[in-house]
Amino acid sequence: MNPTLAKAWKLQKKTRDFVAAKALFAILRVLRLFPARKGLDAADRLARLIGPLTSRHKLAVENLTLAYPEKDAAWVEATARSNWGQMGRIAAEYVFLDEIFDFDPARPAGEGLIEVEGIELFAELRNSERPVVFFTGHLGCFELLPICAATFGLDVTALFRQPNNRYVAREVLAARKTRGGHLVPSKAGAAWALASILDRGGKVGMLVDQKFAKGVPTTFFGRPCRTNPLLPKLARQFDCDVYPARSIRLAGGRYRLELHPRLDLPRLETGEIDVAASCQRLNDVVESWVREHPDQWMWFHRRWQT
Repeated sequence: MNPTLAKAWKLQKKTRDFVAAKALFAILRVLRLFPARKGLDAADRLARLIGPLTSRHKLAVENLTLAYPEKDAAWVEATARSNWGQMGRIAAEYVFLDEIFDFDPARPAGEGLIEVEGIELFAELRNSERPVVFFTGHLGCFELLPICAATFGLDVTALFRQPNNRYVAREVLAARKTRGGHLVPSKAGAAWALASILDRGGKVGMLVDQKFAKGVPTTFFGRPCRTNPLLPKLARQFDCDVYPARSIRLAGGRYRLELHPRLDLPRLETGEIDVAASCQRLNDVVESWVREHPDQWMWFHRRWQT
C-alpha cells in the first residue's frame, strides 16, 4: 500500500475508534446514573435497537444459520436480536460489577442477584497447591467468574483478548484490574506469563471459544474451525488440573455462576495429554453450553472457516 494512503487509513481508523469509544463511554456514564437493574435493562433495549442495524448483525444471522440449520429464519432473527440485548448488558455490566456481585455464602439460596454452584470445589481448590487452569466461553456475564473465585480466596490470573478499539481496550483493562484480579493480555509473551504462574502452582483462567488462525483443526457445531492449543499444552507441561466454569443469565436480572468438576483431557498412549483431541473436547463442552442458552453466546464474531 502507498505509504501516504496507509498513513491516511490508520488516521481514519484511529479517529473512528476514538469517536466510537467516546460515544460508548458517554452512554455508559448515563447508564451509571441509574440503579444497576434499570441501567442494564436500558442497555439491553438500546442494543436491540442499534445492533440489528450494523453489519455484525448479518454475521450473527449467518453464524446462527450455520449452527442451527434445522431452525427457521424467524427463530434465527429472534435469537440474533436477543443476543444483541445480551451484548448490551455485557457492555453495561462493566460499570455495575461491584453492585451486581452481591454473593454472600452465608445468605440463603435464591436471595440476591448471584447464585453459585460448586462452592465445595472452590473451597477444595483454595487449599490445593496444584496448578489449575479454569476455562470458560463468552456466555452470560463471564466477567463475574474471576470475581467469584476471589470471594473464595482463589487468586486467578485471567488471559483475555483486548478489544480491537484501543480506547475501549484501555478502559476495559482499567476496569478489570480493579474488579477482576490479575490480567494477561492475549499477545506475544502471554504464554510465558501464564507458564510462570503455573510453574509456581498458581491458577489461571482463559476463554477458549474464539477463532485462532494458527490453531488446531477442530469442529464446532459440526463445522471446521481452528482452536487455540494453549490450554492443553500448558496442562501437559505443568500437569495442571482443568476445570470448566460458566456464567448463565437468569430471569429477573440474576446470574448463576457454575464451577464444574475437573475435566479429564484425552491422552495419548504414552500418557501425555493429546493436544488436538483436548482442543476438540473443549469445543464440545462450550458447544453444549451454547446449545442450552443460544442467545447468550457471542454470535457476531467469525468462529468458522467459511
